[in-house]
Amino acid sequence: MRSPDMSPERLRDAERTRAEILAVATTEFAERGYSGARVDEIADRTRTTKRMIYYYFGGKEQLYIAVLERAYAQLRDAEQTLDVEHLDPVAAIRELAELTFDHHEAHPDFLRLVAIENIHRAEHITRSTVLASINTRAVDLIARILRRGHEQGVFRREVDPLDVHMLISSFCVFRVANKHTFSAIFGRDLGERSRRPHYRKMLGDLVVAYLTTADGVNARPRRAARARANSAQTRRTRTPA
Repeated sequence: MRSPDMSPERLRDAERTRAEILAVATTEFAERGYSGARVDEIADRTRTTKRMIYYYFGGKEQLYIAVLERAYAQLRDAEQTLDVEHLDPVAAIRELAELTFDHHEAHPDFLRLVAIENIHRAEHITRSTVLASINTRAVDLIARILRRGHEQGVFRREVDPLDVHMLISSFCVFRVANKHTFSAIFGRDLGERSRRPHYRKMLGDLVVAYLTTADGVNARPRRAARARANSAQTRRTRTPA
């Protein structure tokens, strides 16, 4: 909706206004849900008008979809900053897990938006033209790490990158999204700062253990035991009767 003859300064102003609207709308939708959020309230909390919000986004639903796209893109962009090609596969997958842990903790509104969209059975996400491609990057990144890990013999073969993504996400989402009910039922605050290093390391350990085990037995010790058995068998066959 930008005029082709818009000056650079006006263009920057438009981008700032759009970013401000998205930031405020993120909070409004996360706090009140899609049905409860009001465009009037978003306009009141920004330096613009309801008319301008409709000008930039077209309507409430389009604004909500733009909020979802921005929230997912922020996480996917953060993942792409990992220099996984210069890390060994175990370190790379652990760093990815820890980055997800940190991001979810720092962006609780993202998790609220995801929960709200699940209540709506993803009816708005399916209308986005970019969300599928945005999130494909996460699975592609994991696939690259897994491929290198398999080639180096540190990860087992039969691993679905999407399963690894689900494993990482489920731990991180549960810890933030369920912390209030978990605390009320079990008396433990999952967000307590002193426990943070423990849970962050636990996540990395879980993912690495899943990738380096076969049939529930650690792959490295298993290979070492097999090698010792083969060596012993070789010695026996060489011993004269």
